[in-house]
Amino acid sequence: MLRYVTTNAGKVREAESYLADGSVSQLAFDYTEIQADELAPIAARGAREAYREAGEPVLVDDAGLFVEALDGFPGPYSSYVEDTLGVDRVWEIARSIEDRRAGFRCTLAYCDGEEFAASPDPIDRGDRVAAAAVGPDDPDADGTDDGTDPLPVKLFEGYVPGRIVAPRGDGGFGYDPIFEHDGETFAEMDTDRKNAVSHRGRALEKFAEWYADR
Repeated sequence: MLRYVTTNAGKVREAESYLADGSVSQLAFDYTEIQADELAPIAARGAREAYREAGEPVLVDDAGLFVEALDGFPGPYSSYVEDTLGVDRVWEIARSIEDRRAGFRCTLAYCDGEEFAASPDPIDRGDRVAAAAVGPDDPDADGTDDGTDPLPVKLFEGYVPGRIVAPRGDGGFGYDPIFEHDGETFAEMDTDRKNAVSHRGRALEKFAEWYADR
């Protein structure tokens, strides 16, 4: 059984639309979210920690809104910025920018404790700080089983381009009202339409294709 590590049941339902019936279930595990300038090490660290907790194959995602003219802000800090500044404030910051191109990015991290065959998709196994899944008193605190290599994590990335606009729409959550893709904000799209074009959906599609042969 694949465990999708999230407190958001909607993410699990989205994953179910790409995976075989009954192959995925929710795991509400509060893994440590490290601070990093990129999504991949955050998701990889979470996947290693969650696998050690669950003892089963796990899938962890990290996502963010990247505004090009703001050097990618808020990016990996999107959740923190939403909680502290709020979405309306992000729009106020972006509204004076002439070029408001932006994109939603998602990185999925999969870990099942086993090695992976080579493929075009990235494998994270070299960051020993990100690999640390438990406290320093644990003999495997560096994320290893033999003292040499951290648990391998398979990464799948999804991206959807768009631009920042004044808030529109009543659906979705987070930055959806201010992110426009192909003439509609995510908050104006119904669930099926949003899932079909979303950054998470695109990452899940890649993962599902690979996972079918796992």
